[in-house]
Amino acid sequence: MRSISKILTALGGTAVVAGFGVATVANAQDEEWDTAGFVENATFYRDGHGISKSRNTGQFEFSKDFGRKFGMNSFRVSGTLRATYDAVYDLNDDEYGKNAGGSRSFQNFGSTTAQAIYGGNGNSPWGQSILGNGGPPGAVPPGFLFDVSRNPNEGLKVLGEDMHDPMGGVTIGVPVRPCDKDSRGCGLKDYMDHDTNDLRFPEFNDQLDFIRELYVEGSVPTGDMSEWFFRVGKQQVVWGRTDLFRVLDVINPVDFSRHNIYDELEDIRIPQWIATAEYRWGATEMFEDLNLQAVWNFDEFRPNALGQGGTPYSILDAGSFFRAMNNCWENGCTVSNFVPAGAIGLDDPGLISADFAPGVIGIRKVNLPDGHDQGGIKLEGVYKSVGFSLNYYHYYQQLPVLRGDIQSTNAFTGEVADWSHLIAFDIDFPEVDLIGGSLDFYLDSIKTVFRVETTYTQGEEFANTLEADLYSDSDVFRWVLGVDRNTFIPFLNKNRAFLISGQVFGQHLLDHETARAPLGEVGMPDWEDNYIMTLLVKGWYKSDTISPQVIVAYDYEAEAGTFAPSVDWLINDNWRLIVGFNIKFGDGMGDQEFDDCRTCNPFPPFTATPAHADPMQSGSVGLSGVQPLGRFRSGPLGSASEEDEFQVTLRYRF
Repeated sequence: MRSISKILTALGGTAVVAGFGVATVANAQDEEWDTAGFVENATFYRDGHGISKSRNTGQFEFSKDFGRKFGMNSFRVSGTLRATYDAVYDLNDDEYGKNAGGSRSFQNFGSTTAQAIYGGNGNSPWGQSILGNGGPPGAVPPGFLFDVSRNPNEGLKVLGEDMHDPMGGVTIGVPVRPCDKDSRGCGLKDYMDHDTNDLRFPEFNDQLDFIRELYVEGSVPTGDMSEWFFRVGKQQVVWGRTDLFRVLDVINPVDFSRHNIYDELEDIRIPQWIATAEYRWGATEMFEDLNLQAVWNFDEFRPNALGQGGTPYSILDAGSFFRAMNNCWENGCTVSNFVPAGAIGLDDPGLISADFAPGVIGIRKVNLPDGHDQGGIKLEGVYKSVGFSLNYYHYYQQLPVLRGDIQSTNAFTGEVADWSHLIAFDIDFPEVDLIGGSLDFYLDSIKTVFRVETTYTQGEEFANTLEADLYSDSDVFRWVLGVDRNTFIPFLNKNRAFLISGQVFGQHLLDHETARAPLGEVGMPDWEDNYIMTLLVKGWYKSDTISPQVIVAYDYEAEAGTFAPSVDWLINDNWRLIVGFNIKFGDGMGDQEFDDCRTCNPFPPFTATPAHADPMQSGSVGLSGVQPLGRFRSGPLGSASEEDEFQVTLRYRF
């Protein structure tokens, strides 16, 4: 009953804001501006966790054509303002706010010593490991001790606990409260360091994200059919023709923290200050249409927003891992099942947790590029009714890369050096060059539209446990084939066709490498080849006012998918209600394991195992677990396997 009351309270807020929107429109129209907008509440309920979103949004769109100005025809000013308040951090603060998390214990898999010391299943509390603060006084090297008074056992979750059991693998404690309530793991400047108000009101930040769009545009004729077209300002530049996943559409980064991959791309692209210049030939002797566009993104670099530890949506759960690892570096941390008990002289067949001191393992800092120098060119046209584009773009990789090769402390000797195969990182965003193209055409014989995109990139970087710095680069070939058809399904609707839209995405890593080690596979956790399929079936009833749809997505290698049925009801010209579910199926993150670098031997000979042929040589022998690299095999669908939701969205458009 308490949860239902919260949902109704949140939905009711939409009607209160609607009156303000109507008054705003009336004033704007007196000034001869074209205006529109909406207010909306989206409330989602997640199985086992309660409310996962109660997002209240107000959006105002405006534009005006000033006619001929500054030597341009149709000089226009356009803008979109958006403000959001996500009440989940107040309505469900036990899960996602100031009271989230708690005290946690960490697995000592199969350890008889741990069972004797700690009782029960032998799990040891945070900061009280046998190889650490819980060991014999004076017998534990200082590299395995941290100050629990500064890094207490509170406000924590175990990395991955919402998705899988430790299963004998490594886990770390994740601080999950907003950064103003708990600053641990928030030391990456301007990256995953949001406080409560940053999370409640995500558009109100230093980048002025409440300005979704604000640009000027106009054209300069150069002939009867040809012209220059210019647009400068904060905007989205869309090159792609796909839904859910991107291939060519890489100019603007994406905010996955809003709702993972499931919101429309136009709602989750992060607008940038961009200048475009487009020469439009129009129809020529060879082409029905032809234009050439140059793009310069002169804004500061923005990476994709992945969420952070403690937020409802953190794609691949990467935000949790990064926050846990930054806390390890700055304050120390407990890592479960890290070392065989026999390696420290115990007559014990199990694994034991370890407490690491600050500066030994973790993420030290983030290196955000300055930006201002991303740009590219696109040739686009129509030839014999086939639309096409040829594209080139130079940009910074929008997904983070963990690079080793940093100075850190040997936990056994205290020596500071650059240790090979040590899980101590900086976050970087390498430069990438993309070339690609697209086609779209209609086959009248089968009444079907086909869409094709391909890209080839150089410079992208990926995790790789074969390398001393634990990463390497690879050229990547990506493609998508989309098919759209309006199809009658008589037993469902005799009078109106359904839209059936399918897509297949493919990715191939040309420089992929793995090897078989004594204890398992090592190398790059990303799949060498992977395929993701999506299917949309959408219908219309009652003069197109009621529209049910089903979206299905499936990741071939992860063997994971999502099933999302919904009904969109256009109540009248102003009100709209969408009710749906998002249900996951198939394998989850717990079904994917990969080399976790416990056996990387970064501090030889202290960390060598019997499987190491040379105890003085660093390198992994392949002991695997779900964390941290299994997430790359699970992908965005498998890593969200425990996020089944019931979703209600109410919108008033003015």
